[in-house]
Amino acid sequence: MAVAADGTMTSDANNPASENASTDGVASQQPTQGGVVGYARSPQGRRVLLIVAAAATIALMIGIWMWSQKVEYRVLFSNFNDRDGGAIVASLQQMNVPYKYSDGGTAILVPENMVHDARLKLAAQGLPKGGNVGFELMENQKLGISQFLEQVNFQRALEGELARSVQSLSSVQNARVHLALPKASVFVRDQQKPTASVVLSLYPGRYLDQQQVSAIIHLVASSVPELSPKAVTIVDQNGNLLSDTTKQAQTNTLDPTQLKYVQDIQQDIVKRVESIIAPIVGSGNVRAEATADIDFSRSEQASEAYKPNQTQDTAAVRSKQSSEANSASNGTSGVPGALTNQPPAPATAQIVNPAAANAPGQAGAAATPNGAAPAPASSGNSRKDETVNYEVDKTVRYTQQPMGGVRRLTVAVVVNYKRTIDNTGKIVMRPLTEAERNQISDLVKEAMGYSKDRGDSLNVVNTQFSTDLEPELPLWKQPGMIELAKEIGKYVLLAAVLLYLYFGVLRPIIWKLSGREERERLAKEKAEAEAAAAAAAVAAGFDPDDPDAIVNLSGEPELDDRAQYKANLETAKQWAKNDPKLVASIIKGWVNNE
Repeated sequence: MAVAADGTMTSDANNPASENASTDGVASQQPTQGGVVGYARSPQGRRVLLIVAAAATIALMIGIWMWSQKVEYRVLFSNFNDRDGGAIVASLQQMNVPYKYSDGGTAILVPENMVHDARLKLAAQGLPKGGNVGFELMENQKLGISQFLEQVNFQRALEGELARSVQSLSSVQNARVHLALPKASVFVRDQQKPTASVVLSLYPGRYLDQQQVSAIIHLVASSVPELSPKAVTIVDQNGNLLSDTTKQAQTNTLDPTQLKYVQDIQQDIVKRVESIIAPIVGSGNVRAEATADIDFSRSEQASEAYKPNQTQDTAAVRSKQSSEANSASNGTSGVPGALTNQPPAPATAQIVNPAAANAPGQAGAAATPNGAAPAPASSGNSRKDETVNYEVDKTVRYTQQPMGGVRRLTVAVVVNYKRTIDNTGKIVMRPLTEAERNQISDLVKEAMGYSKDRGDSLNVVNTQFSTDLEPELPLWKQPGMIELAKEIGKYVLLAAVLLYLYFGVLRPIIWKLSGREERERLAKEKAEAEAAAAAAAVAAGFDPDDPDAIVNLSGEPELDDRAQYKANLETAKQWAKNDPKLVASIIKGWVNNE
């Protein structure tokens, strides 16, 4: 656009030479720049830079996404030998389970969500074997092997099998068994008994009670011929001797089995008491505790008692012995001699039977059969012995008191106030009546097996439970919700970063590469120019039907044509100075006849 001598504006749109000259002049005035900077400022260079920036943004977005999807690895097995490690790796490759080694190669790591599944599958294959070889060692015997090597292999196989059996216990992490098998001898004085040593590695926080130690001892002793349980030594990983039975026999303390028995009895009593009282006062309104005094002493008693002698009528005859002896003589008696051998002299008086003499009608008559005279009386000796043995009452009692008897029970029960509704409909707490307390006490006595002779004690207290409990943690403070919030926040932050990189960086770059941004800019400028031109035309009173008419652009009062032209020229110059884009768009429209 040029200004004529008369002040009119003329367009050089139809003069390419002048435009090229001006362009060449501008280009001649700009210093030429080469190298990377010049290439970067060129259109092709800017396009390459945009492509590189887009690729970097995409790579950054992919890296962020892969970082968010990073898999956490956990230890599958550690402290294994090379043979077990190779077998484990081969099995993981067959199962398509990703794995990696920890620092130093002492552990195999697998994804966290596959640890338990991989362990179960490897356990089904018998891995890891823990370095213990069993009787499968005998399967690879070579031809021509010596008897000594056969004996060594047999001992190794036996030790491995015993170690596997001991490792099957839930508390044992690892076990090693050493057997000392002496060589057999035909001489009795040279025979030696085998011995065994067991080294146990327990899991953290686990322990073996005396009963479990005894089980391991008898397991090993029963697996080796002529091995006595006293010849088995068990040591844990801390060097503690577990097979010392003398120490357990000398102590008077309760072993874990007895303590568990006491706890089971107490818990059973508490459970029975609460289960029978809860339906009356409501669940959660009763608390009970019990203490049991258990007698673990073992006693044996033998007694033998004798009762006093009974009377002869009630006594039981054990044995009776009687003897009777009679001896008779013919009247010859005396000292042996001449007089003794002489016959007796005749009687001088008649012997009368007293009973017959006193009989009526026969007084003075002799009562002899057939009226004959009575025979003379004979003299003799009679002896009778009798021995009676009576049974003596005897009671033999043998009593054995089993261990674990209850000596005394003590139970304490706390019952909450009863919840009732008053006349106004409010919930109030009232204490139990005497009858209700007695009823609860009777039920508790029946449930606990109360015995007055044993000295049992029961205390039932009715009071209101305290409501000053710890307030429940709000939802946002609970550990589970905190972990969930962290997980959600992680994905929300990831989504925000990815969206920002896409809409703020990647999409503008794509638009620049495709030319969309330039087209939108030009369309926007064109729309603004057309809107400005339309507004200026309306404000100036431009008549589209008569383009040659001189219009008033200055806003001044009506003038003649010459003065109006000059005023319009000054106004156009002012517009071109203040808003050159608007003037350029108007001129462009004139040139294109738009």
